[in-house]
Amino acid sequence: MNVAIVGQGVVGARAAQVLRDIDITCNVVKDADHTGSCDVAILARGGEQHEDAETLIGRGISVVTTADEPDEIEELIELDEDARKEGVSLVVGATAVPGLSGLLARHLAAQFDSADEIHVAVHGTGGPACARRHHKTLRGFATGLQDGEWIKRPAGSGRELCWFPEPIGARDCYRADLAEPMLLHRVFPEVQRISARRAATRRDRLTATLPMLFPPHAEGGIGGVRVEVRGVRDGARTVEVLGVAERLATVAGVVSAVFAVSLGQGLIKQDGVIIAGMEALPTSTLVRMVMDSGIKIHAFTGITD
Repeated sequence: MNVAIVGQGVVGARAAQVLRDIDITCNVVKDADHTGSCDVAILARGGEQHEDAETLIGRGISVVTTADEPDEIEELIELDEDARKEGVSLVVGATAVPGLSGLLARHLAAQFDSADEIHVAVHGTGGPACARRHHKTLRGFATGLQDGEWIKRPAGSGRELCWFPEPIGARDCYRADLAEPMLLHRVFPEVQRISARRAATRRDRLTATLPMLFPPHAEGGIGGVRVEVRGVRDGARTVEVLGVAERLATVAGVVSAVFAVSLGQGLIKQDGVIIAGMEALPTSTLVRMVMDSGIKIHAFTGITD
């Protein structure tokens, strides 16, 4: 198989490394017009990805996107019919959050007799585009699902102390304008409560409405993903938590590469829009592929002195 990676930033570089480590041919290009003949294309550059996705789908190429902005996600989902007509797949949000978070949520939900709450938290940023997006998510409004009804609350509100795997540890997390609740509701329509929060400092919250004070780094430090699922198992109320502590650009590169490989090798055989966490996906296999690519997944077992 042959994979084209559109984007020469840090996420594209990480995806290329994963593919080359398993001897898959990949070509890293600046834009979708230079992908040439390929089986799958990964859109790994910052900014809007809808136009590139539409172009590639029209050429009969399956696409893996790394978009995470809510409006952009909705536009990508609207390409479902186009992808089905062309007989190709469109993976929406194959990054850390969304992406890995959806896989972990499905993996945990399978351990319950019934799951009714999913809560996601993220710490840190990937490349510069991710850092700018982080800055933006703390202003405006955050959407969540509460008792089956959509709610909107001010972004940056609702402080909650969330424990991530070490070396991150406990971080104050706040409601944020993330696409995760919308995507999780699509793949878990039975779940009654869904929330997404982002770790932030006081300065992050105070300056959210202002331009970024400093240019973003080429790549952030160690980031984290935390997924908590609540429900009933064996008649008792139960909570399970999985987490990851890794550079978020690395996580995004791995997740996007795993989906590309799965499409190219026929592990995923589904036309149209694909969202991480869909019940029809081979989630256990995808999670194992993520771990085999070097991402360590931790289970939260409690706090010790």
